Amino acid sequence: MRTQNKGSTPGLINPPNATSAPRAESHNGAPPRTCSPVPVRSTRSAGRSESAESVVSGLTAREWTDIKAPVDVKAEKAHHYSDEKYGSEEKIEDSDRPVRTSSPAAAGHAHVELNRCQSLPPPSTVSMQDDGETWYPEGGLQGWLVVLGSFLGMLVAFGFMNTIGVWQTHLTRNQLKGYDESTIGWIFSFYIFLAFVGGIQVGPIVDSKGPKLLLLSGSILIVAAVLLMGVCTQYWHFMLTIGLMAGLGTSLLFTPCIACIGHFFHKTRGNATGIAAAGGSVGGVIFPLMLQRLIPSIGFAWATRALALIFVILCIASVLMVRTRLPPKPGANLIPSMSILRDPAFALTTVAVFCMEWGLFLPITFLASFVLDSGVPGGTQFAFTCLAVLNAGSCVGRYVPGVVADRIGRFNCMLIALVGCMCTVLGLWLPASLLGTNSAGIAHPAAKPVVLVFSVLFGIFSGSNISLTPVCVGQLCDTEEYGRYYSTCYTLVAFGTLTGIPIAGALIQKCAGKYYGVVCFTGACYVMAFLAMGAARVLKVGWRIKGEQGWVIF
Repeated sequence: MRTQNKGSTPGLINPPNATSAPRAESHNGAPPRTCSPVPVRSTRSAGRSESAESVVSGLTAREWTDIKAPVDVKAEKAHHYSDEKYGSEEKIEDSDRPVRTSSPAAAGHAHVELNRCQSLPPPSTVSMQDDGETWYPEGGLQGWLVVLGSFLGMLVAFGFMNTIGVWQTHLTRNQLKGYDESTIGWIFSFYIFLAFVGGIQVGPIVDSKGPKLLLLSGSILIVAAVLLMGVCTQYWHFMLTIGLMAGLGTSLLFTPCIACIGHFFHKTRGNATGIAAAGGSVGGVIFPLMLQRLIPSIGFAWATRALALIFVILCIASVLMVRTRLPPKPGANLIPSMSILRDPAFALTTVAVFCMEWGLFLPITFLASFVLDSGVPGGTQFAFTCLAVLNAGSCVGRYVPGVVADRIGRFNCMLIALVGCMCTVLGLWLPASLLGTNSAGIAHPAAKPVVLVFSVLFGIFSGSNISLTPVCVGQLCDTEEYGRYYSTCYTLVAFGTLTGIPIAGALIQKCAGKYYGVVCFTGACYVMAFLAMGAARVLKVGWRIKGEQGWVIF
């Protein structure tokens, strides 16, 4: 029941005057801040009704000042109000903060909306939970549009990257057939290096300026690179187009796509990132099969132009959909801080990702060449099919681990995936590379099914290498610092990708054209990645796998 005093606004409490309550002084002697009239809700029954003004007039100066002054939410929650000192307390319905009263009677009358105080700053555009932490929508229309736009951006960026096996196989047998595997490998290693090291600026710029300009610039670069590839004839031509232009374009595309997902998802970030990262695998399935058909029929130049047209459509959609939600930090330092590496868990995670990326791109780059050079029946068609099958498995491997990771933990899921990569490389690809050929140069009959099974399983397990890495890094930092952590990690990881493919090419030469050296190097990379990632997990949660309340999720 609402009551009102004569001369006062109905339903409102006027600030107490000198006759109703003592005038409170602030700590510096200035008069207290005043609030705009505040609505009152009475919870008392009609038989026990009192006027709102009489309740307020009964408050002491200290209590009235406490009501008007903005209070730190965390400090209020941490403080224990005893009935002996403050009387009873009641939570304000809108702000969820206790109002101090001098008696139980006063608690039933005042409903004070502190956000109406004129002295308070305007509300933030970021939704905050009661404990002061950032609130995440965990989806919504805008959130899923960002995931879709990121999927399309990754379809271009990592779709091109997952097709480097096609480019490498074609160039070694056509435009660059006079160069050895190691020399040609520098083109693709430089491309992957720039794709990841570009994060040294791209990640912090996303935090500071937003993703739009970066996505637009990356789209222009990668489309131009694909168009120019069709007219390249010299080694340095391909180094400029694939290595420089496509490398920078890929960096400008995929880093904002990954970073922006973290603005809308927290608990289900692994799932959302896995969906977006699956775009690269979808591109790795579509583009090799498309090029396999187009290159023999219309030629290499027109095949690249058709691919560029598809990229234009996908990039436009991605630029329109991807956006940030959390407020930018205009004054942010754009140089990643190496002091982050003082965190042992982050340093070990970076080492693990370094070794993982060192080995990841070797099967993607050399699987098609391995099929052709090892005499596996099926020729070029089977070689490109194996690459497409690997990427199809990777599509599953990028989405499913994201869902599982949200349930069992991101690091736990990554460790399982690394074990799978080790087993498939050393248990399937290594035996296939040791089977040898007959006098006619045809591989052992068992080689073809073994290579096909390896393509499927390695694709499934290695898919998480891309999709889970961002969420594992994000688990070690605050969301607002995610771009800096991610870019710092991949700045160092990029040096592994710079050397991995040339090392593999040199191993092929040392092994007289055989691939068992490359396979052993790939397996060793995954063993080291597993050890480093496992050590990072131990530092954060110990050796425990299962605790008193169930599995240790990390």
